[in-house]
Order: sequence, then C-alpha cells, then structure tokens
Amino acid sequence: MSRIPSLLAFAMAIATPAAALGCLWDYDTLKQERERFPTVLELVTGKFFRHSKEFYEWRIRDRQKKLEADPTNLGHLDDLAVAYEMTGQHAKSIETITAKDRLKPGVYETYSNLGTFHILAGDFELGLPYIDKALAINPDAHFGREKYQKWLVEYAMTRRASDGKLVLPLEPASPSGRESVPPLDWRVGGFARFLQDRQGESPLTRDQIQAAVTGVLGMMRFARHDNPLLLEALADLLKAGEPRIDASRLAARCYLKAAGSVPDAAAKAAYRTHAEKCLKLHQGLELSAIEAEFAVEQAEADAWYDELRAKELRWIAEGKDADAEFDRLYTREPAIGAQSGWREKAVLFSFGAAVLLLVVAAGWSVRRRARAVPLSSE
Repeated sequence: MSRIPSLLAFAMAIATPAAALGCLWDYDTLKQERERFPTVLELVTGKFFRHSKEFYEWRIRDRQKKLEADPTNLGHLDDLAVAYEMTGQHAKSIETITAKDRLKPGVYETYSNLGTFHILAGDFELGLPYIDKALAINPDAHFGREKYQKWLVEYAMTRRASDGKLVLPLEPASPSGRESVPPLDWRVGGFARFLQDRQGESPLTRDQIQAAVTGVLGMMRFARHDNPLLLEALADLLKAGEPRIDASRLAARCYLKAAGSVPDAAAKAAYRTHAEKCLKLHQGLELSAIEAEFAVEQAEADAWYDELRAKELRWIAEGKDADAEFDRLYTREPAIGAQSGWREKAVLFSFGAAVLLLVVAAGWSVRRRARAVPLSSE
C-alpha cells in the first residue's frame, strides 16, 4: 500500500501551520487583544526603548561632568539619580534625589522618583508617602502611573507573609485549576480583585481595566520589565474582562514570563498554573501552543535588544553623545513581528518545506515501484 496519502496529509499540515495547530484562530484573536492593549507584548518580551547598563554607566559620567558646570540643573540630577538606580547603586540614587529636594522642594519628579526608588528596594512604607506627595502635585502624570503604583504597593502589602516578606505569586494558584470561588468569578483575582474591591465590588469596566493596564505598563518601562510582581499584576488585569473583551493569550504570556523570572520551583509551577487557567474558557487553546508562539516572540525581542545594546556600546567606545545618537536612530516604537514579517516568512518556509517533502515522497514512491517491477520477462 502506498504511503503517499499519509505523507501528503502530513505535508498539507506543514503547509498550513495555522490551521494544523489552531494558530490562525489564535493569531487573529491575539491580534485583536493586541489592538485593545497595544505595547503589552512588546513590554513583556522587552522589545521597547530601554537602555543597557553600560549606557546608564555612561550617563552617570556624562551627568556628573555636566553638573560640575551647572550644579543646580534639576534635570541632570534626575538623570543621575535614575542612572544610579538602574545600575544597582540604590544608596547613591537616594542621596542624589534627596539633594535635589533640598535644592528645590516640592517638585513632582523628585517625589515620584524618590518614592519609586524606595519601592523598588522593597521599602514600601518609606516609598508610599513620597508617592502620595507626587499624586498631590500631579495626580494624572505618566498616564496615572503613580495612582496604580500606590494601589499595587498597597495590594502587595496585604499579601506579605508574617515575616514581612512577599511570597510569589501574590495570588496563590489552586491545584489542578480547582477553584473555591464561583465559576464566573474566578477570572477576577489578584490585583484586579483588589481594584474592584476599592470601588464597592462593582465589576471593572473596559476603560478601568485599560487605565490600570496603562499604569502597570508605565511601571514596567521604568523598572525591570521582567519583574514578576508587575507581570502578575498585568496578567491579573488582562484576564479580568468578559471573555469577549479579555486578553487571555496576553495574560498567559505574562504568567509564563513571570515563571521564567523567579528562581523558586514552586513559584514557577504556580505561575504556569495561572497561565493554564487563563485559557480554560477557550476551547482547543493549549498552553503548549502559547509557549511555542511566545518563544518565537521572545527570541525576536532578544535579538532586537542585543542589536540596540551593541549600538550603544559602539557609541560609547567612539566617544559619541549616546543620548543624541539614540534619539536620532530610534524614532518609532518597535513592534513584535512588524519589521521582520516573521509570520509571513514562517508560512512561506512551511510551504516550501511541504513542497520539498512532496517531491521527496514522490521520488521515494517511484523508486519503490521501480524495484517492484521485474527487469525482464524471463
């Protein structure tokens, strides 16, 4: 019996990977999620405008030199303080921003930075009063980031263990997806539940979810984009909407990223459980498919950032103004899949592979039949 039909079926499956893996439907829906929540995938993977540690080390030297000539320049002091924080020099960041506050008290950026520095160090009680001061001066700055930063810190403080430490994930994952809450209520948990409770148990509206997502994304831009606490909070919000307006695929990616950002095995497993639960209302959508797609997206983001960092290192080595070079080159926000056309290339590659497989299969079948036919009638 010829094996051509089975090989042909396999080849057709390769030629149409979206249909074979359920990715076409998933991709279309993911595209809709990305339209509702733009830049989420880029922030989660790290494909957004951010600087290398070497860049911040250069900025420290650059701003120190500029401050020698202009010691009261508030912008240079902000830049220097943030650069210290981004290079792990927390004490110097606090010292620098405090000196700026003495120089000119009551500036929004001062209190915003000072509060954030303390929060990033885990000193929530020290950081919150400065966030309150920043909010009193400008409650809507950074698209309301401070407001959601304050609420996220307050939420985290309610989840601390008896020894004062945070145990991740903040929202425990029930084993095997078994829930103790009503079936329609399990989607709203963690940080989303905390925000919902603040407004008297009213369901979060689409606009409220969007505003909260924007606030968390602002924190991710300032701090580490792979911070598991921020990723968990973001995922909590993305899955909180009704099934037709949620972003379960993006939420699952957030939980998977968080799982890869924590060293503890129990935390990794819990985040993966959260990721699986995101998909439970979407029939036929498996976590393995999301993982495969996310791996490709993450690889693209890593390659993009490696190229960016290499350019920054070259500018610094050549003695150029790295700030000016960066601003000159990077004028448009990057997007996953937008520049490389990777999905189209993947489909073309799969089609080419299928054609090649058909040719090989046909040749194999012809040779097999030739061997089966006698060379003479004798």
